[in-house]
Amino acid sequence: MACGSCGSGSTPGGCQSHGSCASGSCNRMNVHDWLANLPFSDPESGCRIVEVSFNSGSRKDYFKNTTTHFFEKGDLIAVEGVSGFDVGNVNMTGELVRLQLKKNNIREESPDIKKILRRASETDLSKCKETKAREKDVMIRSRAIAKQLNLDMKVAEVEIQADGRKATFFYIADDRVDFRELIKIYAGEFKVKVEMKQIGARQEAGKVGGIGSCGRELCCSTWLTDFKSVNTNAARYQNLSINQTKLSGQCGRLKCCLNYELDTYLDALQNFPDDCDMIEVAKSRAFLVKKDIFRNLMWYTMPDSNKQYPLTIESVQKIKALNRQGIKPEELETVEVVSKKPIEIEPTYVDVVGQISLKSLEKTSRKRRDNERGQQQGPSQGNRSAGNDQRGSGPQGHNHQNRGPQKPAQNRDGQGQQRPPQNRGVQSPQRPPQNRDGQNQQRPPLNREGQGQQRPNQATGNRQGQQNRQPQRPAQNRANQPNRSKHGPDNSEEKK
Repeated sequence: MACGSCGSGSTPGGCQSHGSCASGSCNRMNVHDWLANLPFSDPESGCRIVEVSFNSGSRKDYFKNTTTHFFEKGDLIAVEGVSGFDVGNVNMTGELVRLQLKKNNIREESPDIKKILRRASETDLSKCKETKAREKDVMIRSRAIAKQLNLDMKVAEVEIQADGRKATFFYIADDRVDFRELIKIYAGEFKVKVEMKQIGARQEAGKVGGIGSCGRELCCSTWLTDFKSVNTNAARYQNLSINQTKLSGQCGRLKCCLNYELDTYLDALQNFPDDCDMIEVAKSRAFLVKKDIFRNLMWYTMPDSNKQYPLTIESVQKIKALNRQGIKPEELETVEVVSKKPIEIEPTYVDVVGQISLKSLEKTSRKRRDNERGQQQGPSQGNRSAGNDQRGSGPQGHNHQNRGPQKPAQNRDGQGQQRPPQNRGVQSPQRPPQNRDGQNQQRPPLNREGQGQQRPNQATGNRQGQQNRQPQRPAQNRANQPNRSKHGPDNSEEKK
C-alpha cells in the first residue's frame, strides 16, 4: 500500500495533501501493521502509545497519545522535544506497538515516554522545513571543526529539532574521543543545544542507504535493527571462500546476511563426523576439502594430485574406523556425481503485440552478411575464371578501383595487345613492343577520336632479334601490383 508517488495510485489512510507517506518506499525502516484489520472488543482500552519516525525513518521513538485525536499511519504530528517541539511521522499504532514495547522492555506507564502535543500545523511544517534545510551545511561545518581540533572521529549525520533549539550529532570513532571542547565550539557556532551520539559503521550504512550486491536495498536501511556480530566462521560453515572483498558490505564489515542461513547449515552439519579431516589409504593421506550438506558428501583431495574425491558419510566413517585399527584400505570408494543440467525449452509466444524471436533476427543478419560477402567476392571470382588474376596493390594488399576498363594498345599489324593496368601514382615496368626487324618501337595508345596520345617512355632496354609477338605479363610484387578492376574481367580476345 503506497501513495500515488510510490507507484500504486491508491491512497492509504494518513496521506495528506503535502504528499508525505510512511507506507511506501519513500520512508526507511517501514513497518507493515498486520494487526490493523483485526477487531477488538474495546478500542478505547487499546494501546495509547504511538511509534513516531523522524528524518525519513532514520530515528524512531515512542510517544504517549494523551489527546482526543485518533492518529493513523502517515499523519504528521508535533511531539514534545527538548525545550520545544519536534515534527514526526506516525509509523505504527495499535496493538502492534504494544508488542514492540514488550520486545524492547519498555513499560507503557514509564514516565520517560514523552507526549504528543497536536497535529502538525502549517506553521510547524514551514518551521521544520527551514530547519531541515540547515542540516547539510551544519554537517559540513562540523566536520571541518573536528578536523581542526585533530579529533579522530567522523560526523556521519546531523539531525536538528524542528524548532531549531537542539541538534544531535551522530559520529563514528574507533576509540574514545574527548569532545568537551568540541561541544563548546558547536554550541557557540550553531546556537543550539548539542547532543553527541556514537554509532557504528553498520548504523552509518543504514542512515546513508544504498543498493547491495544482491540488487536490493540494504537490509540495515529497510528492516534490520538488531546488528549481531559476524565472523569468518559463518563463511567457513557455509563453504564460502574467505575473500574479504566479496564478503564485505558497503559499511566495510562482513555482510549481515551471512548469519541468515547459518542456523540451517549448523543443523545440517550435525550429521557429519567431526574427526574426519584426514583419512589414510594405502597410497597416501587424504585431506578434507569441503562438506556438501545438500548431497551428504565429503570431498577429499590427495597431496600428489589436484583431483577431488567425493565420499559418502558412511564410507568416511568406515575408513576412519579401519584407520583406528591400523588398517589402510587400498583406495577410496568414490561416488559418481552427476550434475543435472536443466533442460532449456524455448517458450512459444503468441504474436499479439508483434513479438519476434531473437533467432529470427540472427538468421536475417547472417543472410545479409553472406549476401554482402558474395557480392564482394563476385568480381574477383570472375577474373580468376577468365584467366586474369588481378590482386590488390599496395604494401598491405588493399584493392583500389580503376576508373574504367582500359583500351588495349595496337601494333603496326593492327593486332591488339593487352596492356596490364597500372596503379595510381605507381608505374609498372612494361616491355615495349618490337617490330619485325627486332627494333624497339614506342607507339602511344589511341584515344576515342583515333588520335594518338603521347606516352612517356617507360622502358630503356630491349631484346634484339625477337619476333613481334604478344608481350608477356610483367612480374608482380607487393610494391607494384595491378589494380583489381571493379567492372569484372576484360573480355577482349587476342588475335593471333
